[in-house]
Amino acid sequence: MSKGPISQFIEKHYLHFNAAALVDAAKGYEKQLADGAKMMVTLAGAMSTAELGKSFAEIIRKDKVQIISCTGANLEEDIMNLVAHSHYERVPHYRDLTPQEEWDLLERGLNRVTDTCIPEHEAFRRLQKHIHKIWKDADDNGERYFPHEFMYKMLLSGVLEEYYEIDLKDSWMYAAAEKNLPIIVPGWEDSTMGNIFASYVIKGELKASTMKSGIEYMTYLAQWYTDNSKNGVGFFQIGGGIAGDFPICVVPMLYQDMEMHDVPFWSYFCQISDSTTSYGSYSGAVPNEKITWGKLDITTPKFIIESDATIVAPLIFAYLLDL
Repeated sequence: MSKGPISQFIEKHYLHFNAAALVDAAKGYEKQLADGAKMMVTLAGAMSTAELGKSFAEIIRKDKVQIISCTGANLEEDIMNLVAHSHYERVPHYRDLTPQEEWDLLERGLNRVTDTCIPEHEAFRRLQKHIHKIWKDADDNGERYFPHEFMYKMLLSGVLEEYYEIDLKDSWMYAAAEKNLPIIVPGWEDSTMGNIFASYVIKGELKASTMKSGIEYMTYLAQWYTDNSKNGVGFFQIGGGIAGDFPICVVPMLYQDMEMHDVPFWSYFCQISDSTTSYGSYSGAVPNEKITWGKLDITTPKFIIESDATIVAPLIFAYLLDL
């Protein structure tokens, strides 16, 4: 398929510096898939609240990603946007807000993420009512699932349909649920739903063991990587943090700790980040540092785009979709 106008614009004008890195990374991603490799996409920050689903959901439907790692916030916030979009409030002058104005937002039940406020009642509590029942049913039956599996159950059950406020095709979580796509959610406990689940454990209403743990996510990923890395697995990292740090470690774990010396390194690496390397930031480290940790090979194609992921990621996805 020939490239569309967005891709053509990118190829014509994005010729140097971060712009050129964007094009190189997109072409490298495309080559990985053409060569039969699989791709992991990791989501940090507030990419779901930034409505990345408008482009990422189609990437999922078109089989251009085979596994996802995301924070608990991104796991839940895509669904929150699905069921409460009209209740969100944008605050373009967020830099000028006083502490009193921030407090006023809190009292109105609006939790601010930069310029966007998530409505507590319509988003958090609406999900809580339905996800609690699914958690409780599993707990009562002695069943255990991962955080993303509970979310899939809720989405596919249809209990949220009455609340939908955006086109369903723009929800990346729904697209992933339909494909039963593997998702890794490290540190899920620090998300809103993770906090809510913990509160039920403290109150004695649910058992902590009903929710599978981060260690189980790592062992699940280890098996998935072992089964799927014959032709390579690429690593496309949006932002930094645990969404990327956790899954990339599966390769040195298998090689060094499991002594599986035939396990392949990640076959592609790209990170969109504006983190500063000189402060000892792992998120801002240049890709070559990962060679020393046994994550990337000398020959692994490596790209770093030092820019805003809310601008860069949709453009790369548009390129991959030939838009």
